Amino acid sequence: MRRILLCALCLAACGRLSNVGKAPELTPIEGSYQHHSMYSTPFPKDLAEGRPSDASSLWSANRESLFGERRAQGRGDILTVVIEIDDSAEISNSSSRDREGSDTMQVPDLFGIPQRLNEHLPEGASMEEAVNTSSSSSYKGDGSISRAEQLELRIAATVVEQLPNSILRIEGQQEVRVNNELRELIVTGYVRPIDISRQNEITYDKIAGARISYGGRGQITDVQQPRYGQQITDILLPF
Repeated sequence: MRRILLCALCLAACGRLSNVGKAPELTPIEGSYQHHSMYSTPFPKDLAEGRPSDASSLWSANRESLFGERRAQGRGDILTVVIEIDDSAEISNSSSRDREGSDTMQVPDLFGIPQRLNEHLPEGASMEEAVNTSSSSSYKGDGSISRAEQLELRIAATVVEQLPNSILRIEGQQEVRVNNELRELIVTGYVRPIDISRQNEITYDKIAGARISYGGRGQITDVQQPRYGQQITDILLPF
């Protein structure tokens, strides 16, 4: 068992040691949902040729015209997601409990039985106070949560799927590497085409089932994380 545990720790360490002195690698674009959606969808230029136009109108109905529809409509289209989170929450709870109890039972006389028993009891023991118990318990708990979050970001997302009810499933990923630290932003969810603005933008609060992840990986992130041994002991130790 010890050998298996030691081998597992060594294998986990080898994966991390291979990245020493190297910057985090960017995720390849090929093979992603965005890449597949764009390649499997005709470009707007190919779609514009088959669209009917009104002979009496001065303006064309395609996207390239001045009054054309530039909002994301189908698979492979791109839109901008605006994330402006400024939330704060404060929660405070307090509870207390007290309980006391006592029981006393005396048998001074009962057909002379207590006097007979007292002769055979150890020194200092007597049936006059046969039972005398008391209990006391108290509990007090206080808890408070104070949290503030502020995040302002803009990210381009791709329509990866159009549902039968015209709802669009979007997915966007952005990576920025500075020295040996990689910042990663991911957003996914479902949007209604009507909620997309004329500027082809949508705010995060109009995304159903939104999943927003802002983090990174690299040397600074590794330093901020507790060591594996400390994380294991925090879980296993009961005290």
